Order: sequence, then C-alpha cells, then structure tokens
Amino acid sequence: MTKEESLFEIFYCSVLTQDLPPTTVGAIVTQARAHNARHRITGLLVFDGLRFCQHLEGPREAVEALMQRIGQDPRHSEVRVVYQGALAARRYTGFGMGLAESEGPHLMAGVHALEGEGALKHFLALRPSFDING
Repeated sequence: MTKEESLFEIFYCSVLTQDLPPTTVGAIVTQARAHNARHRITGLLVFDGLRFCQHLEGPREAVEALMQRIGQDPRHSEVRVVYQGALAARRYTGFGMGLAESEGPHLMAGVHALEGEGALKHFLALRPSFDING
C-alpha cells in the first residue's frame, strides 16, 4: 500500500429509516460486501433492530467515499461519524464485511451515547459477544 493508500478507519452510528421492510438490512449487507471487496474495505456492521454501528477500514480515499455514500443513503438516518483516523493494521482479516445482530437495543444504545475513541473502544470491547456472520 502506498502512502496515499495508508489504512484509515471510520466508526459511525446511524438509525434505520422508519417503515422499511425487515429485508432492508440484508440488502444493505449484500450490496456492501460486493462494493467493499472491490475497494479493499473491511469492517463490521452491528444492527440491533433499530440502530447501526459500523466500523470500516481500508484505503483512506475509499473509506471516505463510502462514508459519503452512507450519509446520503435514504435507508440510514441520523448518520453520525463517531471516530475516524489513521490505522496501523487491519482489525478484520478473517472476513470482508461482517454482520452481527445485537441482542436487544441496550448494547448499541450505549455505544450511540458515546463519542470519539471511547465509543470505538467500547464497540471493540463488545466484539467477542457478537455472533458475526462473515
């Protein structure tokens, strides 16, 4: 990876737009896996039935472009970048884009309430409790 393509990470939270069918999340993940594989983006999306928390990593330009697309996606509302910065090494090497459903809304509500690196650290600490579908 060249310097321009050094690793970058973004952690964001959003809310599923009201009145969308339950199949919406599956469609988002299917599209994301194909797109992200082409752009060397890896990460984890956690959904609790209402809220999304997603941690993305990859080449900076690709991750920032994806975040811009997510911000304009009508399936997401209240999109908020919680943390972003340079990344020394990938955290998600066993799969391209993992999906986990959180048990109840309490875990993601706690993450949504935090900001910055503290929110990211809290999310990463919860990872072992997620049943990740890669």
